[in-house]
Amino acid sequence: MNAINNSILTLILLVPLAGAVLVALAPDRAKLPNWIALLTALVSFGLTLHLPAHFILGQGGFQFAINRPWIENPAIFYHVGVDGLSLWLVVLTGLLAPVGVIASWNAITERRKIFFVLFLLQQTAMFGVFISLDLMLYYAFWELSLVPMAILIAMYGRKDGPKAALKFFLFTFIPSAPLLVAILWLYAKTGSFDFVTLQILIAHGNFPAGPLFWIALAFLLAFAVKVPVFPLHGWLADTFSEAPVALAMVVAGKLGLYSMLRFHIGLFPVQAGAAAPYLIALAVIGILYGACLALVQRDFWRLLAFAALSHLSLITLGIYGFTFTGSAGAVYQILNHGVVDGALFVLLGFLYDRYATSQIAAYGGVASKLPRTATLFVIASLAMIGLPMLNNFVGEFLILSSTFTGVSRGWAIAATLGVILGAAYMLWLVQRLFYGPESELTASKPADDLHFRELAVLWPLAVLMLVMGLAPSIWLPSIETGIHPPGSKVIMVIQGSVLPRSILPISSQGEGQR
Repeated sequence: MNAINNSILTLILLVPLAGAVLVALAPDRAKLPNWIALLTALVSFGLTLHLPAHFILGQGGFQFAINRPWIENPAIFYHVGVDGLSLWLVVLTGLLAPVGVIASWNAITERRKIFFVLFLLQQTAMFGVFISLDLMLYYAFWELSLVPMAILIAMYGRKDGPKAALKFFLFTFIPSAPLLVAILWLYAKTGSFDFVTLQILIAHGNFPAGPLFWIALAFLLAFAVKVPVFPLHGWLADTFSEAPVALAMVVAGKLGLYSMLRFHIGLFPVQAGAAAPYLIALAVIGILYGACLALVQRDFWRLLAFAALSHLSLITLGIYGFTFTGSAGAVYQILNHGVVDGALFVLLGFLYDRYATSQIAAYGGVASKLPRTATLFVIASLAMIGLPMLNNFVGEFLILSSTFTGVSRGWAIAATLGVILGAAYMLWLVQRLFYGPESELTASKPADDLHFRELAVLWPLAVLMLVMGLAPSIWLPSIETGIHPPGSKVIMVIQGSVLPRSILPISSQGEGQR
């Protein structure tokens, strides 16, 4: 078992990469690329389940860690590991991989080999971002995640893919240049790219405050665009409208939010504390702005884009509220967002493939012809609006309650209004798509409901929404070890308020120091 634990993260990285090579070498006959990609995705997901099965709750620091020299000069190490913060995000990435393949099964009919090769490379990059503990290794995977996504949006966009791909690439790539400069500056001062080493040195005040402010700002800007944080969301709606379903599920949120927790707050707690009031204000504005724009959309892809902006802003509020409960709720809400949005994207992609339009007004009465689709869409929509007993309720409650008691009652009330507006636009969308008088478009198309293949991924997601709502204790204890490592009693005082050292696993994480 030790041998598996010592190599599991490498296997998780290599399996989708090997699958991409197999797809590239295989002939493009029938559905062969699809089957290879699906088998690869299932194997990857199976490997990720090894992590929570063997994760030790009482053990601080990073687990399943590997720390080996890779490049001598500059000193770049193959340093990977997971803790409670990254553990379930790796599993979520593995879960969404087969969902993405199934969603693309009939939607991608041309150049399938290229699609699935790039899709599996994207999976490798996302795994790498979540497990990397060397900043240059992390940056390599961060940049790699942009390239396949931009190419796929350009090649498989619905109407104007190249334009949306260019906007996405420029928005997300340009802020990465200051991030690289900031990483190199840290290396020039320390001779190390190691996350834990840099964390300890920064915590002990080994850097002048002035330059460190700009370094922290460079990190924050790159991550804020990727989330996106209002008002850096200019790429989001066009990307959601054009991206294939398998890419739209992962294009926003997870990488940026995780990076904020790990590399912005984790490395620069004082600077993050100083920026927190501004980020809280932007988060609440984003919640309300996204919800209000979602209410007036007439295209369901754009509605989902602005809904995502609102929900991701709520997670940002939880992160920068600097409360233990809010931070744990934010991480849990990242998982919820991935599961619920994954189901909604598959269902809307299914409707788009059947009816060839994303205009909400063209639909109506679909439930009478596609009852299985309607049932699953209602379940996912109720989960998205935070119905008690379903998963989003737990994350939203933790974030809003911690904001009310530990940050500001005014901000909490404003954010709650955004959640109420979220219920309005999702229920309106359900009513317009599936109920009411049958539209001309619906009447003209033959009934072709969800097949076994789609049901095989959607019903497990629906069950998972219920389990995550009823039994959050399956996930939260391990998440909390990453938010507040065992044995860490340090507190920090920022602007006169005492904040738990909730996301700063410094000296308690001796693993990885060089």
